[in-house]
Amino acid sequence: MDLQTLTYIVVGASFALYIGIAFWARAGSTGEFYAAGRGVHPVANGMATAADWMSAASFISMAGLIAFNGYGASVFLMGWTGGYVLLAMLLAPYLRKFGKFTVPEFIGDRFYSSTARIVAVACLIICSITYVIGQMKGVGVAFSRFLEVDASTGLLIGTAIVFLYAVQGGMKGITYTQIAQYCVLILAYTIPAIFISMELTGSFLPQVGLFSDHVSGTPLLTKLDQVVTDLGFGEYTAFTSNPLNMFMYTMSLMIGTAGLPHVIIRFFTVPKVSDARWTAGWSLVFIAILYTTAPGVGAMARLNLMDTIQTGTIGAEDGNLQYENRPDWFKNWETTGLLKFEDKNGDGRIQYYNDKSADFQAKADEFGWKGNELFVDRDIMVLANPEIAKLPNWVIALVAAGGLAAALSTAAGLLMAISSAVSHDLMKGTFTPNITEKQELLYARVAMAVAIVIAAYLGLNPPGFAAQVVALAFGLAASSIFPALMMGIFSKRVNSKGAIFGMLAGILSTLLYIFMYKGWFFIPGTNMLANTTENHFLGIAPEAFGTIGAIINFAVAYVVSSMSAEPPKEIQELVESIRVPKGAGAAIDH
Repeated sequence: MDLQTLTYIVVGASFALYIGIAFWARAGSTGEFYAAGRGVHPVANGMATAADWMSAASFISMAGLIAFNGYGASVFLMGWTGGYVLLAMLLAPYLRKFGKFTVPEFIGDRFYSSTARIVAVACLIICSITYVIGQMKGVGVAFSRFLEVDASTGLLIGTAIVFLYAVQGGMKGITYTQIAQYCVLILAYTIPAIFISMELTGSFLPQVGLFSDHVSGTPLLTKLDQVVTDLGFGEYTAFTSNPLNMFMYTMSLMIGTAGLPHVIIRFFTVPKVSDARWTAGWSLVFIAILYTTAPGVGAMARLNLMDTIQTGTIGAEDGNLQYENRPDWFKNWETTGLLKFEDKNGDGRIQYYNDKSADFQAKADEFGWKGNELFVDRDIMVLANPEIAKLPNWVIALVAAGGLAAALSTAAGLLMAISSAVSHDLMKGTFTPNITEKQELLYARVAMAVAIVIAAYLGLNPPGFAAQVVALAFGLAASSIFPALMMGIFSKRVNSKGAIFGMLAGILSTLLYIFMYKGWFFIPGTNMLANTTENHFLGIAPEAFGTIGAIINFAVAYVVSSMSAEPPKEIQELVESIRVPKGAGAAIDH
């Protein structure tokens, strides 16, 4: 069976499964729509949380960044997984004990202010919309190649699928859909990785193959270092990043993970407080399967790409692939616009090297090369890797379904968070408190539909690779929501004014920094400064500025609180009851 037909069958079957589950688990009440009736088992919830959080950035983009940035991309591995430890230890059980539906609801009640609740909703929407753009980019990439439609059409198809199962099922439907999506995405990620690891190193496990010998007899990483340095790139295994930027980046991803609303609300779906901790633990187990595989996938994908393009001694007659002899996978990805060749010296061969390396430039001139002729979008590496390695068509089709599952599962979770914030916190909690449960459900579904349309529109013009866009969202969550939750749980002194001004200062400073170096992503060409590390403040990238924004948030909140009245006594008692549960045994499981 040809690849396209097989892909249609596999992807179509997975979509039918998601929609069928959503209609089977359709939410009939606000409790089911917002928190799945609080009846999800921790193991199942851990699997759903892993799918909710492992987005297109994890499945499609992370290994692509590792492939091209080498060890420097380890910030994603450390930051995203480390954040779950913070979430499990510092936030999840306390928020579950509070017993409400949404993050803004906790902030509004803890800081006894509808204004604080509204500010939290605004922060949540900004973070979630930014995050969902990366998912839409991933959907477009997967569709554009495997279903042979342009990225825009693919994005709209994915949007329609999310609309069908997210709007109907609410959190209940999304939870069980995400369990299915986790099974699809983890099989799609690990099966080709096992095939390729066996092919390149003889090792069954990619985690082991990464540190094993290549079939040529040279250690895999040593061979990769040799290949990339011969072409003017930096050593794959070298850390070349600014240490301060790397620390800030990692910390931003960590606290951003702990502050992501669509992840936090997953902990509201379990029956007991102790189940919230178990959910976090199981989530890490399920996430670790993919995250320990990603470095191997990235390194092997880069080596496969280089071996395809660079077939012999550099500069020799047979040293570069002839464009007219390019393999089928190359032709297939060219049609998407995500892989581009420009014959700068007219020799009909593909020169792929680092034309910005001063040490290599003289060598390139000697060969008559006129600059790098190949553009490779980082987001194609995981999806293209099985084709480059000439794996069976069924594996390639499975990878397509996995990439779409990763993007759609997270998109659904993000849209759920936005919908809950609008319907429960703005409408029911602030502006129209007397609406019926049926009306609240209607508002929730309308809000989700509007959010899907906005996300699709912004996804057509993303400001970077999927992982880069997602990193911006993590920075925004780190600078706004995480500090408010931490202070709400662990400080009885921070009051409503402190929380409000802290959140505003944190998110506005981070948005300003992103605007200065990235531009507003929905207005192309508005970046004010060149996006180079030389111009960044202390070398800190926009994706890493969330740590600074969080520091600003904490500082402003404490200063403003110290200059104004203490919170009411009943609020201080609320904090005490959340943080230090009275009694023992079953009391902590309420």
